[in-house]
Order: sequence, then C-alpha cells, then structure tokens
Amino acid sequence: MSEKQETPEQRRERLRQEEGRGNPAGDMNDAANRASNGSLVDLTGSLGWKGTGILALFMVLAFIIYAVFFR
Repeated sequence: MSEKQETPEQRRERLRQEEGRGNPAGDMNDAANRASNGSLVDLTGSLGWKGTGILALFMVLAFIIYAVFFR
C-alpha cells in the first residue's frame, strides 16, 4: 500500500514497527508494558479527535465534580 493511501492509524503502526526494528530490546520492554497497562497513544488513535475531545471533557468534568463534593 502506498503512503498516500494509508490511514493515520496504519501510518502510526508502520512507523512504530520501523522504530522497533532499530532497538529490539527497547521494543520488547515497550510491548511488555503496553500489554499490561495499555497505551494512551493507542487509545487516542482509536478514538479519533472527537472521541479524544469527549474523553478530555469527561475527565475535566469528573475532576470538577470531585473537587466540589470531596474537598
């Protein structure tokens, strides 16, 4: 697939894989951490900009509610 036909997710994954080929030990450590904890990059990449905005708005509102009721 040419680079012009790639979706942003495919391009990020291709670049991540190319970077991992240069540093296999670091890539193995990253994969182990990502498998156990998840990755914010993966989350925001899968949500898109609208989903990321809604998630950020939800987090701000949750903090405000916490600050009002529990402090």
